[in-house]
Amino acid sequence: MSILDSLFGDTDKHTPKPLSDADSDMRKVLDTLADLGGLPIETLTAELARHQPTPADAAQKILRERKLDRVADLGVLTEDITVRGAAGPLQARVYKMHESDKPHPVVVYFHGGGWGIADLNVYDSSPRAIAKFADAIVVSVHYRQAPENKFPAAHDDAFAAYKWGLENAASFGGDPARVAVMGESAGGNLAINVAIAARDAGVQAPAHMALVYPLVGNDLNTESYLEYENAKPLNKAMVEWFVEQTFDDKSQTADPRINVVGAADLAGLPSATVIRAQIDPLCSEGEALAEKLDAAGVEVRGKTFEGVTHEFFGMGLVVKDAAAAEMFVAHELKRAFGTAILPI
Repeated sequence: MSILDSLFGDTDKHTPKPLSDADSDMRKVLDTLADLGGLPIETLTAELARHQPTPADAAQKILRERKLDRVADLGVLTEDITVRGAAGPLQARVYKMHESDKPHPVVVYFHGGGWGIADLNVYDSSPRAIAKFADAIVVSVHYRQAPENKFPAAHDDAFAAYKWGLENAASFGGDPARVAVMGESAGGNLAINVAIAARDAGVQAPAHMALVYPLVGNDLNTESYLEYENAKPLNKAMVEWFVEQTFDDKSQTADPRINVVGAADLAGLPSATVIRAQIDPLCSEGEALAEKLDAAGVEVRGKTFEGVTHEFFGMGLVVKDAAAAEMFVAHELKRAFGTAILPI
């Protein structure tokens, strides 16, 4: 074995790969996150896990060090509201660039966190960026979390929140005829399931699905799980912990709402954007989802961003590829909304 192999592991595709795969921007975030001294999520209770430093905290620290924290709001206006969930009111936050007499397209956004951790504040930068670059009103919706509320509580809340958005878009300056869904990680799972539920219930379909490194499978032995099982900030042990928190029994992950790539019917869904990160256990299932959507006749575009990890999206002020990913998604949303400027 070479010196490099001894330090970083050999090059066999089934050997966990090193975080040296991260580019310099991403490495800075990962090093800063490590300096914040968080404990491994998979060793904690859900309550303690919710109070650990996050990648968003690391990005904010870098912004402060670079004196960029004053521009991090991107000029986006916000308002905290409540929306109707499946079992009661849910916290939500509305993002918009400005007040306008002209109705704007709406994006109902669901944050990540394995259905059990994180909140609107942890995932503040992504909906903020989309509101700015897609010139849309984004409604970021919280949902009931595990282990206090097991599967499918979050899924029921997500669909209820989407229907609330359709019914109430005009009240916050939105266009009820142009409402898309978006989510990151577990939130990406919620977003595509909203579209599936809308199709099956005869509810107005989302204008588009923006799915950022979505959790859409139950196979923890895919190529990316094997390559990046020890990755940061998401790794295989954490996903296993999320499963333990969210489900009464692991067999429930075979449900089509979880094993989307293996069991869900994707025919008749709206157009989709699927963003993947290279250094992410979920990368393979994101690629499989894009392929399955295409096979089902759904218009789908997407990209795997090299050198970045899970949670990179929304870090556009500190990670160059995050800025590119945000613009990619914003453009695809504008195409779906009919607001993209087309070349002459």
